Amino acid sequence: MKRTTLAFCLSLVVIFVFSQQKVKKGFGFGALPAVSYDSDLGFQYGALVNLYLYGDGSQFPKYNHSLYMELSTYTKGRVIARMRYDSEFLIPKVRTTLDVTYVTDPISDFYGFNGYQSIYDPVLEKTNKYLYKNSQYMFRAKADFQGNFNHSKFGWVAGYSYYHFTNDTVNNKQLGLPYTGESLFQKYYKDWGLINSNEVHGGSVNYLKIGLKYDSRDQLACPMKGIFTEAVIQSAPKFLNQDFPHTKLAVIHRQYFTLAKDLAFAYRLDYQMSLGNEHVPYYAQPLLITSYLVAVTNQGLGGKSSVRGILRNRVIGDDVAFGNFEFRYKFLRFDLFKQNFYLGTNVFFDSGIILKPIDMNPLIVSANPTYFKSYEAGKFHSAAGIGLKIGWNENFVISAEFGKALEKQDGNTGFYIGLNYLF
Repeated sequence: MKRTTLAFCLSLVVIFVFSQQKVKKGFGFGALPAVSYDSDLGFQYGALVNLYLYGDGSQFPKYNHSLYMELSTYTKGRVIARMRYDSEFLIPKVRTTLDVTYVTDPISDFYGFNGYQSIYDPVLEKTNKYLYKNSQYMFRAKADFQGNFNHSKFGWVAGYSYYHFTNDTVNNKQLGLPYTGESLFQKYYKDWGLINSNEVHGGSVNYLKIGLKYDSRDQLACPMKGIFTEAVIQSAPKFLNQDFPHTKLAVIHRQYFTLAKDLAFAYRLDYQMSLGNEHVPYYAQPLLITSYLVAVTNQGLGGKSSVRGILRNRVIGDDVAFGNFEFRYKFLRFDLFKQNFYLGTNVFFDSGIILKPIDMNPLIVSANPTYFKSYEAGKFHSAAGIGLKIGWNENFVISAEFGKALEKQDGNTGFYIGLNYLF
């Protein structure tokens, strides 16, 4: 499967080269297969269309308006339906991004709360294949806005997001799967009461967002120098949320250094914390805040978008932090079909930590040593790995990455094929 997927991605570069026209003005579009591989989700297949309006061409290769549409599915069950609009011209001097997404995940990952305090047992997983699974259906509608102060590198961000989650146990009958026993998700709310009955099956959240940013990167696809820092407050206020009002803060810092020609060191530090003592519903805890969402989802520590190589959503807490550190090297440049290409590699180390755990009843924890142990502060969830990059004209990048968890409690390995550098 991995070799087939990689070969398909390589051929996709050739398809994309021949399908593109050097549009200088007016309307343009690209239609491609949606293809990727994620060891947590399986092989992705489907289709995507990106429509562009370049206007008089004075901004080319920048577009005036972009509309992205995707419908795809993964072999492990996830389905994505997404529409995303992006423009710096709808509102003058303001970048506007509108996003409507529906994701069905009938076999999602649920490893409990607080990282290592919730024990992951691969032996138990072999006897109960769906022990660490539940189902989650998510609808999201977002409106994000960004602008700069007096054409400087300092700017502001603001936005509104609506989420609706529908969560339940894995529907074995509907999926034609054998019943192998009660899941950890069932135990959390049925046996132990660690998830309240009024939130166990999901709910809705209305978020307002405001923040500041500083961006001095030399380019977006693969920066060789510069800084991108943002501080964002995201609040679910009482007047918009009758259930579970709460507020979170995110501070994200990215920095890039040129060490030699085509060799760079890059790192990202991300800190997310709850403000106040309000209860955050468990389905909203994995949401990672950012000023500008590019990926389909941005949830939980673990997996291709946060800590590569450890289990997806393995690390969930009230306050969390994680870091990504990598060397990036473009070791071969060549021309093909009158286009510029490069081959590159990245060697990375990722690590995450819980800084404030979610409250769990200590009597439940002590009475169930198969599933829990005492919480220990300062424990990192780490992984290391290597990647291969294929870049086309610096902006279109196919990525294949392999990560290895450093602790068995975080799983074994992760393999991901998709687009772009992580940050």
